Amino acid sequence: MKKLYFLSFSLLFLTTICFAEVSKKEKKALIDLYETTNGNHWVKKWDLNAPVSQWHGVTVENDQVVEINLFHNNLMGSISSQIGNLQNLKVLNLAFNSLTGALPVEITTLSNLKVLKLEMNRLNGQLPEGIGSLLQLEELSAFNNFFTGEIPATVGNLTGLKVLNLSSNEFYGDIPSSLGALSQLETLGLFENRLEGAIPRDMGKLSKLKELVLANNRLIGEIPNEFADLASLEVFQIQNNNFSSFKALEFLETKEYLVFDYDKEDRKLEFKDLNFSKTRMADTKFEDIEE
Repeated sequence: MKKLYFLSFSLLFLTTICFAEVSKKEKKALIDLYETTNGNHWVKKWDLNAPVSQWHGVTVENDQVVEINLFHNNLMGSISSQIGNLQNLKVLNLAFNSLTGALPVEITTLSNLKVLKLEMNRLNGQLPEGIGSLLQLEELSAFNNFFTGEIPATVGNLTGLKVLNLSSNEFYGDIPSSLGALSQLETLGLFENRLEGAIPRDMGKLSKLKELVLANNRLIGEIPNEFADLASLEVFQIQNNNFSSFKALEFLETKEYLVFDYDKEDRKLEFKDLNFSKTRMADTKFEDIEE
């Protein structure tokens, strides 16, 4: 009898562990997300009667929602302000959907967030100034939306950021010099906006930068001499701007480019220690390189 009781208790304990429930606040926030983004028409719907841990794209650890991955799932509508109640969230991937409206300011309170992917939606409005409070963020990708306004200088607070892609939006004004503080940055995409002014010299401090895409803007002036220190650079696209001088590029210490695009065919630059076998100079965008 004791063995049977122990076995029954163990099974009950394991069942409780397997189907442990998140807090009511987090569950309500998830349901709100489902309802405000037309959940009944998602590709992979949620069974709201099932445990949250079984909902598509939701990862639960220690009874806390730590990841939402609803990539390419036919989400429509706006992101609810209730998203701010998912305070343990580390990954939020809503990319490749049809989301509209502004980014709720409450998203800037998710202090544990490491990955925020919003690309290929129809989001608009300005990026909240509070975006700079997401100090754990390593990836911020919001390309191909309708975001407008100036890029918040507070983005420079995100010193752990490795990927920042704000391409194909409607951002205007200067590139914030504060981006030069992003010492871990490997990819910076600002392609196809309405950015003006000169490239900040502080961006020459981005020693880990591998990909820099500034094409199709209204940038002017010279390429900063400080760019000579971008030794890790592999992809550099600056075509369709109004630069007056590319002289600084001759002093780049990088060994080779996979892509180098600029739109002045009559300019002849001599690069130091550059492997031209993988270099392409053309007025193109995001094309594959043939070996």
